[in-house]
Amino acid sequence: MSIEIEKKYRLTRELAETLVSRLDEIGAERSGSEFEVNTLYSAPTLDLEGAILRLRMTGNRAILTFKKRLSSPSSIKRQLEEETEVEDGDVMARILDRLGFKPSLIYEKRRETWKHHSTEIAIDELPFGWFMEIEGEEADIVAVERAIGIDESSAEEATYPALTRKFGRMVDDRIEARFG
Repeated sequence: MSIEIEKKYRLTRELAETLVSRLDEIGAERSGSEFEVNTLYSAPTLDLEGAILRLRMTGNRAILTFKKRLSSPSSIKRQLEEETEVEDGDVMARILDRLGFKPSLIYEKRRETWKHHSTEIAIDELPFGWFMEIEGEEADIVAVERAIGIDESSAEEATYPALTRKFGRMVDDRIEARFG
């Protein structure tokens, strides 16, 4: 069992650009950029657990993830996360469909990532805005916050799926947030 620890921040485009410079200044190493299509699946068993099942497609990679948020009074989120890369995302989508899991929400994301000591920092552009996530141990997240000067008031409690529900649009029987 793996526990994901991360904090998310809402950004403006200008702040995202400034943070890229700050990450360079503190010696963070850029580890890549990618375009993602994230599909969340629903089924009665998932709804009962308050969990999500996501199939993320990036280029020719596909990752299947199960997440369940753990309650926390902090803006630093903790989630049970089980993840595995699958060889063929299209086949995995068909398997999920045959098992009764239906796509309920789709969002696209452009992501740039950096590594700084034991943290991973991502600056994300979604159709409804700019965000940054810092993932690592809580003390390391706080250290990166201080080093780059991010304002605590920009912390975002909502998940990308929740934001997609709020800002996306209905397409057939699912909610989507796509570029273009």
